[in-house]
Amino acid sequence: MDKVIEIRDCSAGYGENKVLAHVSLTVERGEFLVIIGPSGCGKTTLLKMMNGLVVPVEGEVAVKGERLTECNLVAMRRRIGYAVQGAKLFPHMTVEENICYVTGLERKMTREEKRALTCKMLDMVQLPPELAVRFPRQLSGGQQQRVGIARAMAAEPDILLMDEPFGAVDEITRKGLQEELLALQKKTGITIVFITHDIGEAFLLGSRILIMKDGSILQEGTKEELMEHPKDAFVKRLLCL
Repeated sequence: MDKVIEIRDCSAGYGENKVLAHVSLTVERGEFLVIIGPSGCGKTTLLKMMNGLVVPVEGEVAVKGERLTECNLVAMRRRIGYAVQGAKLFPHMTVEENICYVTGLERKMTREEKRALTCKMLDMVQLPPELAVRFPRQLSGGQQQRVGIARAMAAEPDILLMDEPFGAVDEITRKGLQEELLALQKKTGITIVFITHDIGEAFLLGSRILIMKDGSILQEGTKEELMEHPKDAFVKRLLCL
């Protein structure tokens, strides 16, 4: 398989606070990698290293064979979808403008193309097309979260990084979004790296599951491998065994 993301012996931190210690990881093309672990274990920092939002103090990161220290990071990020908890929408832009933002940077879009893309993406995240003209402040937290997911997917990236993207939505909507994401991944072969605190969600979505603790990778494998051979008592508690 093709190596899409490579983390090579990376350490990272914020000031004197070391968050990751000598982490190595390879993500293959078409994988659905789910990262799970307690708060503060380094999950989000690891994800941010994958698109250059965090620069390791040691080691190197490569995406599609390009070292992030040597490539055009702006151009690279446009090819990587990024959805985080809290949505982080542009407050001065409408829903349509948010959704079409990255695609519009790549090519000039007609009014009809923008409308069609927006309707398609809103339908995918189970929102009505009438929301296209609203601003983020006019949406509920759950609606903002779903628009953030739509924006991340709109440019049809071949890598999608997601940090607890369903955290602000209700349980029924969450289940629907999980099903949509699995169907999208199966249809397109997109590579997804997904952070969650929910072991049930990790088991449902992940083709491979990565368990982190204290800035390191503790164990990784399929659902079956983890259930059959948990490494220690911490993993057993996390997996509810």
